[in-house]
Amino acid sequence: MFYLKMSKIEEIMPANLKRAIRKPGHDINTARRRNLTVAMMTQRASIAKPTYLPVEKGDPNVSFGIYCMVLFALGEADRINDLLDISRDETGLLLDEARLPKRVHPPKQSSGVL
Repeated sequence: MFYLKMSKIEEIMPANLKRAIRKPGHDINTARRRNLTVAMMTQRASIAKPTYLPVEKGDPNVSFGIYCMVLFALGEADRINDLLDISRDETGLLLDEARLPKRVHPPKQSSGVL
């Protein structure tokens, strides 16, 4: 039986994160199969077939740039902008709010007397 050796990142990666990474790969496969062959996709994304196939498997070792090129080839590059939208980061927004000064005093006006 043939076993693929896991990369170091895969060895320490939690199972729920592995599943989360596999989902975009599955979604890319589904989107591609609607109207493109693997050969057409690799040509449009300007990547080799051995580079592309792990994308559809959700391989965590595939670079972010490759995923970006694949999304571009599918006409979905705009989705990258929403990947980590800071306006939706509730924890970050709460932390920023906590850092704001509690009270702001207006500057004192001079009385005009020297």
